[in-house]
Amino acid sequence: MQPAALNNIFRLSYGRRLFLPLVGLLWLVILTLAAYQYKNESDFREESVNDEIRMLNARIIAAYEQGLDLSPVIQFAAKYYENSALNGIRISVYDDHENLIHCIGTPIPPSVDGKKVPELEAATITGHGTTLRRSSIDPARAYYYFGVRMSPDGKLYVHTAMPYTYALSRELSVDNGIWIIIIILAVAATIFAYVVTHVLGRNVSLLHTFAEKAASGLPLPSVDSFPHDELGDISRQIYKLYTEKDAAMSRSEREHSIAIKATEDKIHMTRELSNNINHELKTPVGVIRGYLDTIATHPEMPDEMKQRFIENARNAMDRLCNLLNDLSSITRLEEGANSISNEDIDMGDLLYNIATELESITMVNNIKFSYDVPDECIVVGNYNLFYGMLMNLIRNADFHSRGENCRFKLIAENSKDYTFSFADDGVGVGEEHLPHLFDRFYRIDKGRSRKVGGTGLGLPIVKNTIIVFGGTILARNCNPHGLEFVFTLRKAKKH
Repeated sequence: MQPAALNNIFRLSYGRRLFLPLVGLLWLVILTLAAYQYKNESDFREESVNDEIRMLNARIIAAYEQGLDLSPVIQFAAKYYENSALNGIRISVYDDHENLIHCIGTPIPPSVDGKKVPELEAATITGHGTTLRRSSIDPARAYYYFGVRMSPDGKLYVHTAMPYTYALSRELSVDNGIWIIIIILAVAATIFAYVVTHVLGRNVSLLHTFAEKAASGLPLPSVDSFPHDELGDISRQIYKLYTEKDAAMSRSEREHSIAIKATEDKIHMTRELSNNINHELKTPVGVIRGYLDTIATHPEMPDEMKQRFIENARNAMDRLCNLLNDLSSITRLEEGANSISNEDIDMGDLLYNIATELESITMVNNIKFSYDVPDECIVVGNYNLFYGMLMNLIRNADFHSRGENCRFKLIAENSKDYTFSFADDGVGVGEEHLPHLFDRFYRIDKGRSRKVGGTGLGLPIVKNTIIVFGGTILARNCNPHGLEFVFTLRKAKKH
């Protein structure tokens, strides 16, 4: 048999040659994403357990600083974790002379062979320390976590250890359901690749036969044998359809690339938002629970201290309510923009009402508000949303700017839009923060010139309000100091 004939026998069809790399690529993408998600989930679960134990140490130290009896606090902690993954946790409280004061479970020795254990060594320097190691008392049993936190005065430290139990193992394990999802996706990708390549392979085979006969001068197959689609037209207008197909493929690739980028950005934004919301909600909830737990477990607490704890819990509840209200507002702006009613708003009247109300409100830092807009400055919008937007800007300036005054004024206009400026005379922000001021839950570091506070959604609500009504907004530092927001709003038609 001739080599050419052997090559024809073992040569894969066009459909098969397209199918194999396509399905391989799809599987590679699926497995890569699955491995990435698996690692993230595993790291998250481990950090959650670590955070629980660190929080326990911190609460015991907090009880010591408040002069409370540590025994009921430790007993409550052990009972609290009794039905959780941290069941069996060991807690040992020592004074600065390494004398054991309180203990749950087998005492954890502060030193091994005359040397301080690593976590205690670190805590002596920084106030807290952690390590993963085996117990010197029970070396046959693996311990997942050792942690130490010292009191600020250095006279007491809390030493904890968590055995690697079956419950903890399950807590740290990633749900096996992810592998079922991977298998389903892989099977779906394989079927999809097979169907697509089978259809393309059949059409290419017909076109190949047509091209061979045309090049050899043999009678061409009947026109009816070609499919009645773009590939069928290739047999009749080969050159024309080729050029059109090439252009169409280029557009398809660009659109596909744009679609993938948009999907990735949406997934990233959704994941980041979920993490931020989870973090922001856990903080006030944890504070409320901590105060209520302390009150519930210490009925003998003095009334003055109890009232202070209740007031602190109420403040945390107010912050939680504000956060939920802001989340509701920003969701309404993003998902219900088409249902928001439009009306003509007189900016002069709106600003007058705000200034009047501010006279009866005690601001945190007593910032002064002023405005300068001409008469008959009418814009298209929603009164309540614009009212909330401007109050958010004023509160942001009052809380963060460290300035004494803030001012709203009209700085430009054209046939369609007004351009307004809202500025304070405070310290401004670092240039690296300006592009992120409208990001949800964005916080400027405490070491910067502006404080951290609020729900982190005020400025995103401002931006979304402007965008819903067809405007634009940017933030910039003023010269010589201060922060300015410049935004546009559409003029009412009759004006």
